[in-house]
Formats: sequence, structure tokens, C-alpha cells
Amino acid sequence: MTATRLFIVAVLGLFVAYPAAAQTVPQSREQLQLSFSPVVKQVAPAVVNIYTRKVVRTISPMFADPFFRQFFGNQMGLPQERVQRSLGSGVIVRADGTVVTNNHVIRDSDEITVVLADRREFEATLVGADERTDLAVLKINAGDQPLPVLPLGDSDALEVGDVVLAVGNPFGVGQTVTMGIVSALARTAVGGADVRSFIQTDAAINPGNSGGALADLQGRLVGINSAIFSSGEGGGSIGIGFAIPSAMVKAVLTNITNGGKAVRPWLGATGQPVTAEMFQALKLDRPYGVLVNSVQPGSPAERADVKVGDVILSVNGHEVDDPEALRFRIATLTVETPTQLTISRNGQERGVTVKLQIPPETPPRDTSEVGGHNPFTGATVANMNPALAEELGLESAEPGVTIIRVKRGTIASHLQFQPGDAIVKLNARSIASVADFKAMLAGVGQSWTITVRRSGQTFTLTVGD
Repeated sequence: MTATRLFIVAVLGLFVAYPAAAQTVPQSREQLQLSFSPVVKQVAPAVVNIYTRKVVRTISPMFADPFFRQFFGNQMGLPQERVQRSLGSGVIVRADGTVVTNNHVIRDSDEITVVLADRREFEATLVGADERTDLAVLKINAGDQPLPVLPLGDSDALEVGDVVLAVGNPFGVGQTVTMGIVSALARTAVGGADVRSFIQTDAAINPGNSGGALADLQGRLVGINSAIFSSGEGGGSIGIGFAIPSAMVKAVLTNITNGGKAVRPWLGATGQPVTAEMFQALKLDRPYGVLVNSVQPGSPAERADVKVGDVILSVNGHEVDDPEALRFRIATLTVETPTQLTISRNGQERGVTVKLQIPPETPPRDTSEVGGHNPFTGATVANMNPALAEELGLESAEPGVTIIRVKRGTIASHLQFQPGDAIVKLNARSIASVADFKAMLAGVGQSWTITVRRSGQTFTLTVGD
């Protein structure tokens, strides 16, 4: 047997049985004639194409200028309509016509059309979307017509090296199947979502694949293809694709179909990653986990006796390497369900049971839009609380006043204030609430010294004299 044939046999031997207790060498010619077509026949019918349509109204910059309007009249400045179209993929996950896709595929669309692999077309309605996880749930009404369904698998059972199939509609060419392996798990340093822990795969994923299926060889949905790492202007696949794990898909699907929006449970503890410089001082065997630096009063973490200085090592047996991984694990759970944390305190591991809850609206937000003529004109502010912190994607819910919106073209916008900015001080006076903030605004003259906390960093700016 030649060296080349030996190599082929060795490689194909990886795919003979999946999952397998022990790998075996093919024993016959038939075992070499492998095909993924039986799995594709299970998976592909439930993967759909999604076409969206959005009407955009624009005014030519020339006709917005008063100089040109005096010659051409106001009629020339009427808004012009154009239609934006986009495409993506989705997966039918329930026989009642429930479809899961990426939020960025359908965001701001006026019309959504779902096309099945057998060419049936349905208008879809948006049940709900979760921008923080980049997931959306659609519904189609097929009447008495049967619909193919792709069951949810267990993404936590995946291992690096497992074979997976990616199914979608790349570049609008039509349904396409690609094969690869799981290249990595729990990738958190990837954009596209706030709550993230992606499956990385080398199965070819391209524009148009977004929202499509990542399936295992048992024909189960283990991820929703969401993003690619690409270089150059083409934006094509270079073998680094990312999928949202089915554990997150299941949690978001349950929340949205039950209440119309994603409601994530609240732990009430935040922290920082354990680095290579600190793990020995914390008496750990290696650098992993989340070093707790804040525990909110009355939170589930406080009730479970989690303390500042503890290191959270795992959630329900799943290790957490950094705060993103901890946030992901908590987001896949449900409220009121006992959750087991493993923590390290002074080098001693212990288990604690936490009963997660919905983040509370305490204190009340007292949302207020700032008017008048001051540095905050055009900003909307509110009292920070755990529920608001969750909506804004902030790790900390430290009490105080936070900017939650900024209108474009306003003074606050020109001064580059951003949603999530905490207004700490105004002219050296601390701000405790929106009521305090309003009172201070009324008493300030022409000079403003403003202290702001953004992403854990504090800075001060002076406006006026």
C-alpha cells in the first residue's frame, strides 16, 4: 500500500463513526465510500433563505440647501424613496413555523420573506429580537402544510475536532452545504454581539450564511452561523467562522416566545479575568476564572455568600475563563432555577448554590430628557439600576445617573457623550440621582466641569469659560 493511500485511509478513518468510543481503521472498500448526504437530507430542508425589504427615504443634500431651493422650489426637496434589499438564512426550529435567524439579518426591515428549500414562500412576522445576542425569532404560517424542523442539539457536548456542517445561502447563490471541524470553543473576543461565547469552525461561511445552521453529524442544530473573520475587500471565507451556540439559542427562543423579549437572569456579581500575573497569588493552579470585584447588595450572589476577592471558576460544571464567559453562562440559564457556582476563596474551592432572578428596577429610573441650553442638551438620563444595566449591556450597576440616549446633532452629541456614560460629578459636586442632577443644572452658570465614567475609566472635561 502506497504512502499516499495510507494517508487517505488514515484521514477517512476519522469519520467512520461519530461519536465513537474508539477510532477504527476502515476494513472494506465500502467503508471508504463515505458521504454526508444522509445528514444533509435531514438538515437542509429546515434551513431557509430570508429576504428582507426596507424603504429608505432620503433628500438630496443639494435640495436641503436654501440657496438651491430658491431656484428650484420646495417640491424638488421632497424625500426620494429607494428600496434596500438584503438576504440571509434562518432555521425552522418548531413545527408551528418558528424560525431563528440573526438579528442583523432582519434589523429595521419593513418586509421579511422566508423561502424554503422546496421553494415555498411565506411572509414572516417578527416575534422578537435580542440585539445583545444577535438573535431574532420569526413566525411563518404554513396552514396545514407540514414544515421540516431541525431539532436543537447540545452545544456544550461539542469538542474541538468534531465534524460539523454549515448550511445557508452564501452570496445569494442558493442553499449550500460546507463541511469542517470545530476549531475552538467559547471564543469571547469576537464582535457581533454583547453576550458572546462563539463556536469557531473552519466550515466555509460567507455573507448570506448569517442565520443559517451549524449542525452536527446527528442532524441537530448546535449553532447559528453569525460572523466570519475576513481580510480584503471581498469579505469571503478564510476558514475562520463563528456560530452562536445552541445553548444560547434555546434560552433566547424560550424567552421571546413566552414573553416577546429576552429576559436574562441576574447574578449581581462582576469581576475581571484572572491573569498569568495573579493566579499564583490567588492560589490557583492556572490562570482562569473571574476575580470578583463587586457584589451588589441584595443580589443573588450576595445571598449565596459570594464575596469580593472570590474567584468564580465554573457555572454548573462549565469552566469560565473570563467575565464574557461568565456572562454567557448566566445568560443561558433561567430565573429561579438553582445554579451551582464553584468558587475559590483563599485557595480553597467550594460550591455555592445561587437562585438567579430578574434584574430589579430599584431605584426607579426616573427617565428624563435634558432640555434648555447646557452641555447635556439632547441627552436622556436615568437612575442606574440592575435592569437598566442589563439593557445597556453594562457590567456594573453602580448607583448614580447614566446617559441612556443621545440625539444626533445636539450639544450632547457634539460633546461626544454616549449611552452608558455615568455622570459622576458636576462642578465637583457628586450626583446621586436624576433629581439631584436637574437641580444642579438649574444652578450652574457659564462654566461646567463634568466628571464622567465610561467603561470603567473616569475623565473630566471643562465646557465654557
